[in-house]
Amino acid sequence: MFNLVSDFKPAGGQPEAIDALLKGFADNQKFQAFQGVTGSGKTFTLANVISRLDRPVLVLSHNKTLAAQLYSEFKAFFPDNAVEYFISYYDYYLPESYIPQTDTYIAKDCSINENIEKLRMSATASLLERRDVIVIASVSCIYGLGSPADYEQMCIKLKVGDSCRRNELLHSLVGIQYERNDMAPGKGQFRVRGDSVDIFSPRRDEFTRLEFWGNEIENISRHNTLTGRKTGDCDHVMLIPCKHFVMPPERIQGATERIMAEMRDQVAFFEKNGKLIEAQRLFQRVKYDMEMLHEIGYCQGVENYSLYLSGRPPGSRPYCLIDFFPKDFLTIIDESHVTLPQLGAMYKADRSRKQTLVDHGFRLPSALDNRPLTFDEFNHLSGDTVYVSATPGNYEVDKSGPPVELVIRPTGLLDPHIMIRPLDGQVDDVIAEVRESAARGERVIITTLTKKNSERLADYFQELDIRAKYLHSELDALARVRILSELREGEFDCLIGINLLREGIDLPEVGLIAILDADKEGFLRSERSLIQIAGRAARNANGRVILYADKITDSIRKLLDVTNERRGRQEAYNQAHGIVPQTIKKKKLQTITDVLNPEPHSPGLKIIRPQTDNKPQYAVAEAPAAYGVETGGGEIEELVRELEQEMFEAAESLEFERAAELRDRIKKLTEDLKFG
Repeated sequence: MFNLVSDFKPAGGQPEAIDALLKGFADNQKFQAFQGVTGSGKTFTLANVISRLDRPVLVLSHNKTLAAQLYSEFKAFFPDNAVEYFISYYDYYLPESYIPQTDTYIAKDCSINENIEKLRMSATASLLERRDVIVIASVSCIYGLGSPADYEQMCIKLKVGDSCRRNELLHSLVGIQYERNDMAPGKGQFRVRGDSVDIFSPRRDEFTRLEFWGNEIENISRHNTLTGRKTGDCDHVMLIPCKHFVMPPERIQGATERIMAEMRDQVAFFEKNGKLIEAQRLFQRVKYDMEMLHEIGYCQGVENYSLYLSGRPPGSRPYCLIDFFPKDFLTIIDESHVTLPQLGAMYKADRSRKQTLVDHGFRLPSALDNRPLTFDEFNHLSGDTVYVSATPGNYEVDKSGPPVELVIRPTGLLDPHIMIRPLDGQVDDVIAEVRESAARGERVIITTLTKKNSERLADYFQELDIRAKYLHSELDALARVRILSELREGEFDCLIGINLLREGIDLPEVGLIAILDADKEGFLRSERSLIQIAGRAARNANGRVILYADKITDSIRKLLDVTNERRGRQEAYNQAHGIVPQTIKKKKLQTITDVLNPEPHSPGLKIIRPQTDNKPQYAVAEAPAAYGVETGGGEIEELVRELEQEMFEAAESLEFERAAELRDRIKKLTEDLKFG
């Protein structure tokens, strides 16, 4: 079912790891831990396992940047199969919330990335159409989607020769959220020209043309959206809904009656307890939403009625991406020591926020059933599972037993040299190291403890004519991928970050990792974090790690012990087989941004020409204000930047009242700049 394409065959410790994982599946072992050192080819090993199992696969990642990299790698290994990408489509998301202490209601505010929404639609459609599917997903896949059965039922399946009235087809398209646009149609719209109907796919850059002869479909063809050129004829087509939350009209009618019944019960409860404001608020909101559902089949916040719309019993879990998979699928949890805690933390935070909305009449009690999966529900739904990590946690080991190890790299590369240098003069020392590495054509990653430190260090480097950028935590997922791609291509030499670069980022050009303030024991300088950070240099024959520290902490000591033990095993293997370590030569893979035809450079990249040199210097600029205005220079621009940063941090910390206040201030400032 899967066609694995690669110039290499399993080598080093990979053949033994592949056989061990396959044996585990053959023995019906539901959970397996796979511990592979950085740069050992864990993804290639798993690709070989997937190709032999012939089962659909869900690959879970803890962040969008790593998910995009995994997509690139699996797409290269399986070019003839459906490799899909499913992450949260919000560039910015402020959830609906209410703060009783100040009587402040904050409406849901978000910015949806249409490109990512298209990829999500493609993932669910592929799961309905075929079995050779690999979906790379973030933890957002445990949040609610519409019912797979309803989604498939609402798909319009047509073939050449079918009897179909044109007007009935148009009504059906509107029913699954397509819009008519005869002038300039875009994704999720359709155009009517005489006896032909052009339907623009919500998931691909193409449209399907249906040509009628009377009430019969005479021809079906696919066309390029940009040029209109025909790319081929087909004998059948399946038109998918434009949204995941769609349902048949009869389902809406039945759901409406149950929603109104719950609303009347809850209003009566509020009135009985003297909460007249809450009763009136709930009555008006639900009545308005039901009218919208009847008129257009959709309303704002429709997901809060998903319990009734999907026909689920009260208290049951929501449908999610996993429900679109067949029963025999395989789950791979990448960087499991980080991903699993994220999966476990989603439910409680969501429940607390929604309970406040319910208690004060903003939502019905059934809205509580629009939620992410609990950790137990996820474990029950997931198929045979492989936990993948260079540093597996206690949970994974307890669940699966001794992990399958992959310590020997096919390239013969050893774990990097670890050097410890004093804190005094660490910046001057790392500057000299960056210059030397750049002269050799190597890239450098520097990790700091705070975002502000990374920004200041990048600014300082730019003043010294060092090509440096920092990975901005507020850049969207696609922009982060572009920045990492630019680092590989040599458009700049030094990337500075906090922990955004820690797990799974594959950059063979990186020859040096510099860890500032390495003796500040904590989450960012724990044993597991240090091992992961050091691993970024393990794909280069000259890889080395510099720890700037005045004392040897327990975490540093464990890093040294693990590295020395692994280097000993690796050196012994190389000597026994006559292997000379070589830097990984990895061609540039197709990325998510290539799929979406992005801008050639990442946003926020300025070219600055110093007066003393004609060679362009690359520096990072802040992303434009999030409200559609490119701010001017000076103090107002700086203020907008700081306010945006505070707003995102407040939203992440669930301080919704402060986030909303900051959002309003930014809007006012940008309006003043636009019209003032």
